[in-house]
Amino acid sequence: MPAALPDWADTAANAEFFGRPASSRGERAAFPQARLVALTECGTHAVFDAVTGPCSVSEIELSRQLVGRLEPGQLVLADRGFYGFRLWQQAAATGADLLWRVKTNLRPRYLETLADGSWLARIVPTSGTNRAATEPLTVRVIDYTVDDSRGNAEEYRLLTTILDPADAGAEDLAAAYAQRWEIETTFDELKTHQRGPRAVLRSKAPNLVQQEIWGHPCCHYAIRTLMADTAAHAGYDPDRVSFVKALRIARRSVEQSAFSPSGH
Repeated sequence: MPAALPDWADTAANAEFFGRPASSRGERAAFPQARLVALTECGTHAVFDAVTGPCSVSEIELSRQLVGRLEPGQLVLADRGFYGFRLWQQAAATGADLLWRVKTNLRPRYLETLADGSWLARIVPTSGTNRAATEPLTVRVIDYTVDDSRGNAEEYRLLTTILDPADAGAEDLAAAYAQRWEIETTFDELKTHQRGPRAVLRSKAPNLVQQEIWGHPCCHYAIRTLMADTAAHAGYDPDRVSFVKALRIARRSVEQSAFSPSGH
């Protein structure tokens, strides 16, 4: 559930509506930018839901619109930048299962250790009004370390709504969380290959920007659907099918079927 920031045409209307993020030198970026927060299937890379807004609106605020549309039966992965008690509470209330990374300095209230080494805990809000009166939520905590064998060990702490290890063991959930990075590949497909590297999108008015924003995920979804159908027919994992090759085939198909209007 990460966010992407495409560049848009440098017009006064776009700059006023979408804003410009600050650059590394403390100045404003050269182009207005819109923020996109999306939900993507790990197995197919298909973007199945998203929200968009000005770059001045935080990804957390946009995520509040997105998580309200989660459904039971989904397992939703999110990186540590997304965790907050209120957002977790809202997402968990939909009935979807959550598996989110949190910062290791988050200290849930310990309840008990489970057979697979994970542990039950309670979380409470750490800021905001009426936090003392807020009912704590029970979560399961999974702690582990990833070592790249070169002395670079990184500690992970995951929270999940799946409280019973019999439903999903700690090792299985840790392995599942690694799939969260598939969405980074999805954004690379959208921004680098489909849009083009360093390309500035053309729409000069905010309403046209919104239209073009949704056009790109819809096009990506169509290509990914074709790839998933092809992989299923051939008995392959969709991850083994090249998005770049599928994109080229789709572009050639469109070019070959292009027509010119008659002069009548």
